[in-house]
Amino acid sequence: MNFLLDTAAPKNGMNFSELWANIKNSFSSFGISDAIDILVLSFLFLCVFRFFKSKKGGALLLGIGICLVIWFVSTAFALNGTSFIFSKIFEIGVIALIIIFQPELREALERIGSGPLKSILSFGDQKKKQQLYYKAVDDICAAVSDLSRTKTGALIVLSRNTVLDDVVQTGVSINADVNSFLVRNLFFNKAPLHDGAVVIDEARIVAAGCLLPLTRRQDIDGDLGTRHRAAIGMSEISDAVIIVVSEETGVISVASDCTLTRNYTPDTLRSFLLRAWVKDKSERDTVVPSSSTYGKKIFGIRIGTYLIGLLSLLCATIFWLYVNIVSREVLTVTLSMLSRLNL
Repeated sequence: MNFLLDTAAPKNGMNFSELWANIKNSFSSFGISDAIDILVLSFLFLCVFRFFKSKKGGALLLGIGICLVIWFVSTAFALNGTSFIFSKIFEIGVIALIIIFQPELREALERIGSGPLKSILSFGDQKKKQQLYYKAVDDICAAVSDLSRTKTGALIVLSRNTVLDDVVQTGVSINADVNSFLVRNLFFNKAPLHDGAVVIDEARIVAAGCLLPLTRRQDIDGDLGTRHRAAIGMSEISDAVIIVVSEETGVISVASDCTLTRNYTPDTLRSFLLRAWVKDKSERDTVVPSSSTYGKKIFGIRIGTYLIGLLSLLCATIFWLYVNIVSREVLTVTLSMLSRLNL
């Protein structure tokens, strides 16, 4: 990597005319193999962007992107000090990211390997899956209604895209179908798991008694208890929908996208879950919740999805140009060395 950086940043620098000439030379020999190369790179960048988005890593991804731009500019114009600093950051940063996201990367690779086969095997199960979600919503709303009436505290996490393995591991594995009686029993004030959260994923109760991170925000209403703060904290690190029932007032609240909304009724809660959870999970390609970060549709294409695809293509093209320019520099240096050695 240091060899490439040293080669790409010659001591005499690179002005705009030289950079433009290198770009034109790269596109002058553009062929089918280059187009395929850019498409493959675009797909890889798209996977990376979606990975960070599913992990609520937008800020981290933005920081990496800014560092990449600074590194590319400093390398292209031979800002040796800046280029050296950022090259060292990326040498250590890549290893650090691999270590930090090791479980998620392993899961992503497993999904890539099992995705096509799983899609083929589950081709005829989409309608059945949707019915399971509808039944789960009915049972959840029925349980929440009873818990609210009896002023029994409850905290229910409905998983969407973000993987919640770290949270699930803090609780007790249940692995059962969603049932209103089971949900009420889990939050019964004499039950051993009633103080924790119940996590529901794929219309099944995955675990109970789970611990959620508390929000650190200072603008939270002082009347809100630990359950509400945990719900907001969970919505800050994931895209999950968190249902809270107040133990003092019986008020039903929902935390989603870092926002807590209170005073739900069983009917309004059901409507919200059908829109924000069921359709987001089972009809993700056709329905977008109004609060979704994907945005509205234009000609049937989600704006957010379109922008992510365009950004992936742009990053892939820039990376392809950079590699081509570096390759030309490496070839020039190699030929120069060979000529000096009379080989």
